[in-house]
Amino acid sequence: MLKVVQQRLLTPVGLRSLAPDHPEYKARYDGDLRARDGAYHQGTVWAWLMGPFIDTWLKVYPNDYTGARRFLHGFEAHLSEACIGSISEIFDAEEPFTPRGCVAQAWSVAEVLRCWVKTSPQAAQKPADPA
Repeated sequence: MLKVVQQRLLTPVGLRSLAPDHPEYKARYDGDLRARDGAYHQGTVWAWLMGPFIDTWLKVYPNDYTGARRFLHGFEAHLSEACIGSISEIFDAEEPFTPRGCVAQAWSVAEVLRCWVKTSPQAAQKPADPA
């Protein structure tokens, strides 16, 4: 399952809400209210979903903190766009992954920051969580 999510949903700034090969997939979150509402869960990337993805990665690969951290690198460039120093709510589903929605979304920031700490060198020195 993790491999499928990685191949079909993972982007540098979160997970797509629908795979690109699905007939209802929308690559961009734009247009009028109706068009945006129609795209909200049809491919739009949600930054906060990176947290559960990394949690799952570390359950499958318990000692791969470096590998897990690499999934956060896409957020580094984003910190200097939209709301400087913050993370947007959502992004378009395809490059250049244009930020959309709220320019500073608490759950996006919280999950990325939580995973940054979870994958830190200090965390890598701790024994793997048995749960």
